[in-house]
Amino acid sequence: MMVLIVGLILFLGVHLIPTQPELRDGLKERIGEGPYKTLFALLSLAGLVVIVLGFHKLQLHPGKNPILWEPPVWTRHLAVALMLPAMILLVASIIPSRIRTATRHPMLIAIKIWALAHLLANGDLASLLLFGSFLAFAVFDRISVKKRGAAGPLGTAAPASALNDVLVIVVGLALYAWILLVGHQWLIGVAPIPGLSA
Repeated sequence: MMVLIVGLILFLGVHLIPTQPELRDGLKERIGEGPYKTLFALLSLAGLVVIVLGFHKLQLHPGKNPILWEPPVWTRHLAVALMLPAMILLVASIIPSRIRTATRHPMLIAIKIWALAHLLANGDLASLLLFGSFLAFAVFDRISVKKRGAAGPLGTAAPASALNDVLVIVVGLALYAWILLVGHQWLIGVAPIPGLSA
């Protein structure tokens, strides 16, 4: 459990820096924009790896991860369904498109959907910590983004062609299929739908 908590503190702590413009700008001035971005990326990646390792280990050792409640079976099916738009929005945060422009901050919406879906489907302490923390952060960050008027890393301009919209949906569907069939089992050690994973 401690590994998971350390990963959450590292990852979310680093991502709180951009919500404080004075702190962010001060760090950029002190160490330079390039080193700031590099350090931000490295610490984020390290935090994410520690989170995955910690959560994965807790799934393999259920005795160290207390069950707080038993969610009904239908919540798992709902979570699987909710992850489809979450994956499309995740891809939209990377590829400029009209979908990205319409949703303004698709990454934050994707995180909210992902976290809520997993909170509904899981009743263990590790899930409450992981998904509850990310949901709270996404809500806080969305409020912060609105106050700061931040447009996001890709700006607000949308391409004239619908090709990128199609690309976002196709890549999102492929990512969803990979996670459902292979990725979730590989990364976390748990199949979203038992018997379906390869």
